[in-house]
Amino acid sequence: MKKNLFLIFFTLSFICNAQTKDKIDTTKLFKELTDQACSCIDSISTYNRPKDSITANIGSCIDDKVGAYQLGQKFANMDLSNPTGEKKEINVTLNLNKNSQEYKDIYYEMEKYLMDNCSVLKDKIAANNLVNNNSMSTNQKALDLYNLAIEETKKENYKGAIENYKKAVKIDPNFAFAYDNMGICYRRLEQYDLALESYEKSLKIDPNGLMPLQNIAVVYSYKKEYQKAVKTYEKIATIDPNNPEVFYGIGQLYALHLNDTEKGLDNMCKAYKLYVEQKSPYRTDAEKLIQMIYADMKKNGNEAKFNEILKANNLNSN
Repeated sequence: MKKNLFLIFFTLSFICNAQTKDKIDTTKLFKELTDQACSCIDSISTYNRPKDSITANIGSCIDDKVGAYQLGQKFANMDLSNPTGEKKEINVTLNLNKNSQEYKDIYYEMEKYLMDNCSVLKDKIAANNLVNNNSMSTNQKALDLYNLAIEETKKENYKGAIENYKKAVKIDPNFAFAYDNMGICYRRLEQYDLALESYEKSLKIDPNGLMPLQNIAVVYSYKKEYQKAVKTYEKIATIDPNNPEVFYGIGQLYALHLNDTEKGLDNMCKAYKLYVEQKSPYRTDAEKLIQMIYADMKKNGNEAKFNEILKANNLNSN
């Protein structure tokens, strides 16, 4: 028997009506399993944890459901009725090698579904809660106000949240996370200059803070100051060179706003490879942008250049 094949023997007892042919609804099974994966992802803690550790946990939540779905697919075309009520032995061969195309296809299908339908997934992979010396306050009153602000943010009461963050930093001026989250609230209210001001205050406390830097890049994009956004991502790269968000952000800016699809594609390929290596579900977003760039380059007769850039990044057009 090949190493990557597992022969699983199931002895199933069915008590069914003689005229009934039981069938498994694979569409329903897929949704049930991915909903379970979403619940698993929701339970993952992101506090003071590096991204690769969080994405590894997310991958495990999805991995746990792939085998179950494979099994359901195998049973879907079998007649599971058993009018005699006797024990019925069914032999099923599953390919559980994670590098097999069968396994990858199901994993990526589940991942795409979760990106579109599991809101907590993006929250988990976007979390940047690594704690440095001044990230959190040691003052209980400041922490209480911070937690009140978090609750207001969940209710989308961003103005109320900002007021509590302001009170928290008045008590503890070195409360970096309060400035970071205040900036996010200002950004959601489209008060971009105030958002930048909040992030800059956080950076004065922690000059290498990845959360404010990433958010500064996003705000510059909203303000259509694209070169400033690129420079901010480049600064992040000096701190965290294997951060795929750097290459994704730069690639998106060049492809969609700076009219340089070749630079956009090269950076997006680098982002895609890092997402795959880190098992990040953001791989699907990078894939979509690569497909968009391909359509544009093909339209302009640059398909050969597209393939050349992919080859340079050890990717193929499939």
